[in-house]
Amino acid sequence: MATIVSRSKWHTVNSFKRHTALEVHNPKGGEDKISNLHDSILLHILSYLPTRDVVGTCILSTRWKNLWTCVENINFDDSFLYSSRVFGCTMKVTSFMHFVHRFLQLQEESDIKKFRLSCRVCFSASHVCSWLSTVIRHNVQDLDLCLFVEEPFMLPQCVFSSKTLTSLKLEMNCVLELPTSTCFPFLRTLHLCLVTFRDDSSTQRLLSSCPMLRELAILDCEWMNLKQVAISISSLKSLIIDDLPFFGSTDDLNGCKIKIDAANLTFLKYSGYLSNEICLYNLSPLVNASIHIPILYEKRNQIAFRAIKLFRGLHKISAARISSRAIESLFIADIEKDRLPIFYNLTHLELSMELENHSIGPLKELLQCLPTLQSLHFSEGLDPCMHLCEGDWNLRSVPPCFLSSLKTVKYSNFHGNDTEISFLRNLLEIALVLEKLNIVCSKRPFGDLKKQKEVEDQLQSRHRGSVSCAIKFM
Repeated sequence: MATIVSRSKWHTVNSFKRHTALEVHNPKGGEDKISNLHDSILLHILSYLPTRDVVGTCILSTRWKNLWTCVENINFDDSFLYSSRVFGCTMKVTSFMHFVHRFLQLQEESDIKKFRLSCRVCFSASHVCSWLSTVIRHNVQDLDLCLFVEEPFMLPQCVFSSKTLTSLKLEMNCVLELPTSTCFPFLRTLHLCLVTFRDDSSTQRLLSSCPMLRELAILDCEWMNLKQVAISISSLKSLIIDDLPFFGSTDDLNGCKIKIDAANLTFLKYSGYLSNEICLYNLSPLVNASIHIPILYEKRNQIAFRAIKLFRGLHKISAARISSRAIESLFIADIEKDRLPIFYNLTHLELSMELENHSIGPLKELLQCLPTLQSLHFSEGLDPCMHLCEGDWNLRSVPPCFLSSLKTVKYSNFHGNDTEISFLRNLLEIALVLEKLNIVCSKRPFGDLKKQKEVEDQLQSRHRGSVSCAIKFM
């Protein structure tokens, strides 16, 4: 412990010397300005530092000697133990465990607002459980755990019955073992990352124990043990499911059925191969959805059916951010296109990936289903390797939104090449009520102001559907 605290002290002192904004002494008059600040301000500054550096401030002056014991935000991270400059790993781990244990002992009766712990459990499973039990007793509100596990591990039961937790973030590469009873009466944020769900009943018990939950994120988790689970939380505002597999086979689509019933949801993000079947119910028109579905060609029909089912549940939404791959999955040749609903409320659409030649056809089909679209954003522009002829964007049947509602088009990542110019000229010709075309140039400038004027002239030279449309380079 002494070794770590000593190193932390010198690290902190050097940091204060290096950064003039945090200098303890004024170089002109020698006045200690930082120490004259109110305790609440100093504690707020300390809350952004790793806990070992917070403790190191105790050597600065008498004023700082015991201030660190009042910090409400605690952050322990053992990653520095495994850097190439540190030797004697076992001894250092022991020192780290003693340091954490002693620090928590010195908290006495004070409450802990936020506790973050990132460590390897294999060296200290019993200690980790003891630390968590301690912070729960200190009425912790925000618990952030990143635990590297090499054998079965179960969090202490008190974590799952806390009456003070408002945020729980759990990253743990093992099976999530849950007690027979879980209750989070005031939990508002729940993030689960890398965990493997054990079975339907325990997972359902966890998701049903958070009556005030507003934000749920399930990231890179393993659903393989589940058959069906329901996310039915009336208070839920934000739901993120990142289901892109990093382990195992990407062609295994025998996942579970996830039923989502959240009438007050305002943000939904899904990324994945639809290895699990997503069923949406009672979504509000206020939902802003972000969807990315990569295509596995050998499973494309199965993915297409699930994608269409997912989008049918989104038919009331007002705004969406969709990848070109997700759009392609909706219009697989073997699938009947009339299965896709009409999105009468969708007024804002952002395309989150570069458009490629094989994306143009599906995009045309999707636009036919958006009769009230007002804003269209090509956030990544066109694929630089794309070759678009003058007639490729011509539509046999112009989408209704191009005739009556599309007011704004934003094209980002513009390089000024012939393909992009041809694309935008075609768009300007068929968009009859367009008011704004905003062009955001790429980070690599495509030319000077003279070149920009030439591009603008080329866009203006052809007949336009809306003569009042303003073209703006940004």
